[in-house]
Amino acid sequence: MAPDWFVYRGTGEPHDGIGRLPAPPPWRDFDGAPVAADPPPLGTESTRRLGTRGTLDVVWRPEDLELINAALYLRRPLLVTGDPGAGKSTLAHALAHELGLGRVLHWPVVSRTTLREGLYAYDAIARLQDVQLARQDGTDHTADIGRYLRLGPLGTALLPYERPRVLLVDELDKSDIDLPNDLLNALEEGEFAVPELERLSGSQEEVEVLTDDGGRAVVRRGRIRCRAFPVVVLTSNGERDFPAPLLRRCLHLDLPSPRDDEWGAARLGAMVRAHFGPADGDRNDVLIRQFLQSSPGSLRAADQLLNAVYLTQQTLRDNEADRQRLAELLMRPLDQGEHGGR
Repeated sequence: MAPDWFVYRGTGEPHDGIGRLPAPPPWRDFDGAPVAADPPPLGTESTRRLGTRGTLDVVWRPEDLELINAALYLRRPLLVTGDPGAGKSTLAHALAHELGLGRVLHWPVVSRTTLREGLYAYDAIARLQDVQLARQDGTDHTADIGRYLRLGPLGTALLPYERPRVLLVDELDKSDIDLPNDLLNALEEGEFAVPELERLSGSQEEVEVLTDDGGRAVVRRGRIRCRAFPVVVLTSNGERDFPAPLLRRCLHLDLPSPRDDEWGAARLGAMVRAHFGPADGDRNDVLIRQFLQSSPGSLRAADQLLNAVYLTQQTLRDNEADRQRLAELLMRPLDQGEHGGR
């Protein structure tokens, strides 16, 4: 049974526990305004990860749940590391589902990603084209600069919502060397400026802009400041080290790869049931044991197991030998060389 202080219990059953979260520490208290509209509901990107059947539960170790809840209480980002397929991104969707926090704001990071892309984008070219068209037909809509400015996932997460949004910054270790440092101020201060709007603040105090959700939000005096600090999940596959100032501002959760112990088996079993239901439970348990026990120490992702369960259910339900052979083919280690299995 989860301790009373846990807000996120990891049961997969939606509840209103986020309302019991105590006030933030004084150094993490924010007062952004005006209050933003409620976020859109959880999307299909979450049900694809969590499964569409059962209670969508995810099995966590007790120490995992302690760190997750500590991040919620302290309003600090959670840096989640582990091998591909360990369930790092799934955590963000599980939090949004169980705590009723709406659609997950997803910011995938690549080597060219900049902080500005996460905060907002301003389409100056489209505005210039509209100015040229306005000269031809006499109708000028370009005074509404908000039509050309769209908040990114990070910028949307920092809007002043009553309840926190969930922001998934995916694969931060793939970023340019400067991005983790650039993130520090936004994550520490919970606010940022939009220079294009600040320049208009004397004549236009409030501007409506587009959000990453496809809605609209009011920006006052060219600055966005959060009210409830977002639930930030930063994921990393361990391809690089992060600067100490970023690590100091995060809580670090390391997820182990699936392994042959009670937590590994329970975690995979819950995942399979969430996607496929209780049918073929015995056969699926055989595939789970096969996944855990073959090639110990090798790198494999949990979605390989899901692929194997689905394909063998659809093609080889009544031929156990061929079922296991096909499953083994789909669950080969990711770090195995091209001829490693010959």
